Amino acid sequence: MLIVYKAQDISEAHIVAGMLQANGIEAHVGGYYLQGAIGDIGTLNLANVHVSDEDVPLARSIIREYEGNDQKPVDDTTERVTSRRLGNLVIGFAVVFIILLFIALDL
Repeated sequence: MLIVYKAQDISEAHIVAGMLQANGIEAHVGGYYLQGAIGDIGTLNLANVHVSDEDVPLARSIIREYEGNDQKPVDDTTERVTSRRLGNLVIGFAVVFIILLFIALDL
C-alpha cells in the first residue's frame, strides 16, 4: 500500500478515504497513534491515506479533483478562530461574574 494523501488532520484523512471508498477504491487511514501521542495539540500532516499499488493512479486523480474543488474563503479560518476566541472570552467573563456573585451573596 502506498500513501496517496497526507491530510492536515485525522478528520480530513477520513473524508478523503471515504471519498475514495465511494469511488470503489479500498482506502485506509494511518497515523492515529502518531497524532494521539501529541495529545490535543493541533497536529498537522500525521494522518495519511493509503491505497493499494494498482489503485494509485485513479486515487490521485480523484484527490486532485478534491483539492481543486477546495474553494474556502481566505478569511474563513480567521473568522472561525476569532469567533471561537470571542465565545471563550464571553464564557470566561460569565464564569467570573457568577463566581463573584456567589462570593458577594455569601458575605
